[in-house]
Amino acid sequence: VQLQASGGGSVQPGESLGLSCAASGIIFGLKDMGWYRQAPGKQREWVATITSSGNTHYRDSVKGRFTISRDNAKNTVYLQMNSLKPEDTAVYYCNTGMLWGQGTLVTVSS
Repeated sequence: VQLQASGGGSVQPGESLGLSCAASGIIFGLKDMGWYRQAPGKQREWVATITSSGNTHYRDSVKGRFTISRDNAKNTVYLQMNSLKPEDTAVYYCNTGMLWGQGTLVTVSS
């Protein structure tokens, strides 16, 4: 049972980046899936959720810039991040219930 996140990297402000999180060992299609992030020196915070039925929710600071989606056939949840800002710099984690991925680092800097 695991979540494997990938896709992090370093980009400049205004650029885009996509994250993926592949799940194994769970009935993926029945799970609400979420992305969280933790910036250096700060607490982990919720970013976005997609429910098992496909409804999406976002924290205010990423609305209109980030898009969460899922592919149940591939047991994968995605986070497309556009118009990135330096304050989006963090380690991003995927999550469902008590299960967390290992995190992938996103750095936004000029």
